[in-house]
Amino acid sequence: MTKVFGVVMAGGVGTRFWPRSREKTPKQALEIVGKETMIQSTAGRLARKIDPRNLFVITNRMQRALLAKQLPYIPQGNIIDEPVGRNTAPCIGLAALHIRRIDPSAVMIVLPADHVIQDDEKFLRILDIAVETAAESGSLLTIGIQPRHPETGYGYIQYFTEEGPHNPFTARGVMKVKTFAEKPNLQTAQRFIASGDFLWNSGMFIWRVDTILEEIRRCLPELHTELMKIDQTIGTPHYAAAVEMAYGIIRSISIDYGVMEKSDRVFCIPGDFGWSDIGSWDEVYRISGKDTGGNTITGTVIQKDTRNCFVYSPNKVVATIGLEDLIIVNTDDALLICRRGQSQDVKEIADYLKRKQMNEYL
Repeated sequence: MTKVFGVVMAGGVGTRFWPRSREKTPKQALEIVGKETMIQSTAGRLARKIDPRNLFVITNRMQRALLAKQLPYIPQGNIIDEPVGRNTAPCIGLAALHIRRIDPSAVMIVLPADHVIQDDEKFLRILDIAVETAAESGSLLTIGIQPRHPETGYGYIQYFTEEGPHNPFTARGVMKVKTFAEKPNLQTAQRFIASGDFLWNSGMFIWRVDTILEEIRRCLPELHTELMKIDQTIGTPHYAAAVEMAYGIIRSISIDYGVMEKSDRVFCIPGDFGWSDIGSWDEVYRISGKDTGGNTITGTVIQKDTRNCFVYSPNKVVATIGLEDLIIVNTDDALLICRRGQSQDVKEIADYLKRKQMNEYL
């Protein structure tokens, strides 16, 4: 029977969620949607299918203790910290090394920590199909999301239709990937949607451990070389130094760009289970409940003639008069006010604070 492991990638800061998301309290450790933090929801979803002893979290050193506290059922040794962020390919490679020590033929499910999924049952059924396909075929699988509108904030996956190359998994709803596309402009996104063979790229992956390490060796040989140096030290006193040295050498590269776009073993499963990337305050507003004026309110807000606003202020009273289409996020030491539709630009505020060395606000 195939052993299945879950890997949750949780190393980001979430600068688009400033001022709530900070280096020590990142987006994935916050209750953005619902009563659980985002990583609690993600790990808990996996724990319904996978023994918690087989769940791993990859994060950074600053966040390790916080995430360990939020996920007490995951063994401490399964929370792996990186000395510095190097994007998803090194992160996934490092997790694969640890899992290979336990079972080299196991299947890995790799998920970002900060996605919202509204229909767990549908999602878990798709994971079952993906695990079965990956185990028997050695394919690299990803989950594509059925597009709801021409979104410019997501990457896209194009798949072959029935007229494409032979696909032994069509009956399962598994499609052969034709190409990956970066975040498009609006006109291109509209063309993608009209074509009917594009999906949103969710950044969720399923594959065998031996498969992904082999594809990293083939597509990213420099990364593979450094990973093998780390591999020799796992379980020894030299491990931390080896990771530190390797991460000083390896370049930052995503698994999409480094492997998925180059491999000929890539398949996707279209999914529609209430997925959202939650990449900005605009997205939180979109999926949140609203009052009769179209407002999403957290905290005590006295409002007059206020329409279609997102207001978060759990600790301070806020009064709004004659406002429309605004995002207001009020914390103990900072206040964000921006027009809806521009919250992607919040990252620039975090970048400014970093340049000015205003680290107390980061």
